[in-house]
Amino acid sequence: MHKYFRWSLIALLFGGLVCLPQSALAGEPVSTEQLLLMINNVWMLMATFLVFMMHLGFSCVESGLTRSKNTVNILFKNLMMVVIGLLTFAAFGFNLMYPGGEPGGFLGFGGLGLQIPENGTTPEYHAATYTYWTDFLFQGMFAATAATIVSGAVAERVRLSSFLVFSALYVATVYPIFGSWVWGGGWLSVGDHPFHDFAGSTVVHSVGGWAALAGILVLGPRMGKYFGDEVRSIPGHSMPLAAIGVLLLWFGWYGFNGGSVLSADPGKISLVCVTTSLAGAAGVAAATGTSWVFQGKPDLSMSLNGALAGLVGITAGADVMTTSASILIGGISGILVVAAVLALDKAKIDDPVGAVSVHLICGVWGTLAVGMFGQGQDFGAQLKGVLAAAVFCFPAALGLFYGLKITMGLRVSEEEERSGLDISEHGMESYGGFSVINLP
Repeated sequence: MHKYFRWSLIALLFGGLVCLPQSALAGEPVSTEQLLLMINNVWMLMATFLVFMMHLGFSCVESGLTRSKNTVNILFKNLMMVVIGLLTFAAFGFNLMYPGGEPGGFLGFGGLGLQIPENGTTPEYHAATYTYWTDFLFQGMFAATAATIVSGAVAERVRLSSFLVFSALYVATVYPIFGSWVWGGGWLSVGDHPFHDFAGSTVVHSVGGWAALAGILVLGPRMGKYFGDEVRSIPGHSMPLAAIGVLLLWFGWYGFNGGSVLSADPGKISLVCVTTSLAGAAGVAAATGTSWVFQGKPDLSMSLNGALAGLVGITAGADVMTTSASILIGGISGILVVAAVLALDKAKIDDPVGAVSVHLICGVWGTLAVGMFGQGQDFGAQLKGVLAAAVFCFPAALGLFYGLKITMGLRVSEEEERSGLDISEHGMESYGGFSVINLP
């Protein structure tokens, strides 16, 4: 026992020495600002890593709720969303979203590439909370998340090359431009009653949700989903995988919302994590009850989406909500997501994973709820932000999808859709060896 304690103590001391600023290692006194920067920056990096892990959650959810013959394609797209998000954000997205200059503008650009300012790694960069590099990486993960939302909605019938081009264009331009209006000092962030979107119910989730809806409308439903007025169920191939994905996403949400405090402030982080947890739990409870009433039995997929609905709903106002308000917002989100899934199916809008219902519908609801229940927030400002996202993002996504449909082609052929995108797009199976019976 003493041996394990001794090695643990040595590891802890070594870790502390590694994290110390160079001035401390040289024997120079460490200022309070430097110490705060170190503590805050470590938390922000941890939050960034949690957001990165959410992409594993999205991969599991999307592949679990779709058919096994498209799993490789789902995983490939989710991997590429991280790649596209980081590279486009490094090239110009970050400086498009955070252009600098006078606040209140509609469009600005800080230049190509990552150009670290002179104070980029000092306490002066961001009020002693994190460095320029951490700032970029945290925001780059959010950009990749917006693109991932679209992936599940267009699953099982979209052409891979066209989807990758769409994602690159949307994340490189539409996402950072709208984001600059809210988080980059743009026109929605100024005035006596600025638009409040703490961690992205609109900036991330609704922006991705509007693109998801546009993609579904241009693509059309999967083959065999609708026959006349009949809605035919196309069940996913792995509910365990879907459940793992949702729990991973919930875990990552503590970095998504908790990191949006932008410091290691213990009071604020604690509040945000509590409101986030309560909203997610209320979303599960409400979605479970609603599906039980309307479908006769509790539907696990509805309950899983209820968790995501509650988390999306609270994201805009996790920092300004009471515990009772967060439960109410999460509960209404859970009801809305079930109602939206059923309504979209009735309208023959085929969304294999419920991305529009979770991210768009509940993103809009959560943003408006800030003006209804948030302490000191204005409903008119929230409505203005929601409408701005709709007017800008949906037509932009619709135009991109239609343009790709005309030029590159957007949907795979009927034969490719029947055989599955794993074979037609990648030439491999997700679960090799299960499709052939080896006779003696």
